[in-house]
Amino acid sequence: MKRNRIGQTDVNVTALSLGGASLGNLGRAISDADAFAVMQCAWDAGIRYFDTAPHYGRGLSEQRMAAFLRHQPRDQYALSTKVGRVLSPGSALAEADGFIDPLPNAVHYDYSAQGIRDSFAQSCERLGTDFIDIIYVHDIGDLTHGAIDGARHLDDLLGSGIGALHDLKQAGRIGAIGLGVNECQVCLDVMQHTRLDTILLAGRLTLLDRSAEAELLDVCKEQGTSLVLGGIFNSGILATGPQPGAWFDYAPAPQAILDRVSDLQTQAAAVGLTLPEAAIQFALHQPQTSSVLLGTGKVSSLQRNLEAAALRLTDAARAFVTT
Repeated sequence: MKRNRIGQTDVNVTALSLGGASLGNLGRAISDADAFAVMQCAWDAGIRYFDTAPHYGRGLSEQRMAAFLRHQPRDQYALSTKVGRVLSPGSALAEADGFIDPLPNAVHYDYSAQGIRDSFAQSCERLGTDFIDIIYVHDIGDLTHGAIDGARHLDDLLGSGIGALHDLKQAGRIGAIGLGVNECQVCLDVMQHTRLDTILLAGRLTLLDRSAEAELLDVCKEQGTSLVLGGIFNSGILATGPQPGAWFDYAPAPQAILDRVSDLQTQAAAVGLTLPEAAIQFALHQPQTSSVLLGTGKVSSLQRNLEAAALRLTDAARAFVTT
């Protein structure tokens, strides 16, 4: 599988990658065996970039990825995780933040130098490694925290957190630094103060939501910042189509979105593509994108998405996903 460089770093990632949210039981519980099977399917298909986070099942996704990756040569794959949430021992919960049967950990936000160092050390322990290829600052910004807390967390990040990340990079503990977010404005805010190697942007450069095109893509190009695209189905609606109850941005889609998706589905069908095929191909054809995350807890879904990614496009289909 094609590999792409992250920014100006020595980190290289495959054009397709496996996202770990579903491996942390997002929305439904899966077994350890199911998680292992998904990762094996990804590996067999040539995927060599795996993304996870403490947030995903409060450490469960990291734990499951470690169980699989310990059997693979460390120099053959790239691994990313995230900082900003610090875990500590807590009580067992049936559900937390949409994750079913998470590990019994409590969580608090901390984007300061100390919080980032603590989060990084915890992730290294869960993942069984002392080197992480990419560290993303997770869910910084007003969309997650609101204006007041968002400003406070941003101050912590810019005041000391970014420095801690650069120290870890300089020490050879991480290969690249980025943000993992689903909003554009906070990326622009941070990039006014420091260069980023990469941004994992969820849901803001998709067939349906192209808001990153307004300003962020130009800034990334100017600063040499790579993009990793997540949330390419916008919480599901580009996979399921505009059916009643379809989700967009983590909530039931309003009628205006259902109508827009219906129109996209018609346009895709006219050039011989299903809606999810068009969504995947749109993401793959973004010129500044280093990797496209495929996140699932089902082997069948991963295989279907891999087939969609491997399609040979007609001229009409290529024009549709690139304009």
